[in-house]
Amino acid sequence: MSRHVNILDKDKSALVIIDVQVKFAPVIKDIQTITMQMEKLIQGCHLHDIPMWMTEQYPKGLGKTVPELLKYVSKNDLFEKMTFSAAEHLIPALKDHMIKQVILAGIETHVCVLQTALDLQHSGYQVYVVEDAVSSRNSKHRDIALARMAQHGITITCTESVLFELTEIAGTDMFKSISKLVK
Repeated sequence: MSRHVNILDKDKSALVIIDVQVKFAPVIKDIQTITMQMEKLIQGCHLHDIPMWMTEQYPKGLGKTVPELLKYVSKNDLFEKMTFSAAEHLIPALKDHMIKQVILAGIETHVCVLQTALDLQHSGYQVYVVEDAVSSRNSKHRDIALARMAQHGITITCTESVLFELTEIAGTDMFKSISKLVK
């Protein structure tokens, strides 16, 4: 059976975690909650063998990625950037892995996540922003950015939807592992 074009496909997807850095994280709304959701995403994508990258915005000033997330990424899969959009750094890796669908999480929703999402979409990628795994210093800014992305055709989703779309079939060992992860 053919599936809807907007359902995530584990063979075409990648996860990108944007700019969750030690000097910036303490001022972000609900940082502990979104970090836990990002860890679920990372672990679920790892179970599915889905590629993952992380970015750091000006690490000299904002510090490295928070330790809770940094432990999941290799040095080769971590991009330092000065631009707000991470697209230019990500596109070569996405092409190398033949990725068509990009799952985004991180901070700040209204700056780096927004610009990365729009640039990736403009470059032909399907973009999925995980609403319960993104935040900003100001929750109103986050909400405005999510609405703006949705207006431009970017899919706004949640952690469990992502993980179960990638899993696709209930009753399997993968389903049991993902179910345990989200509980």
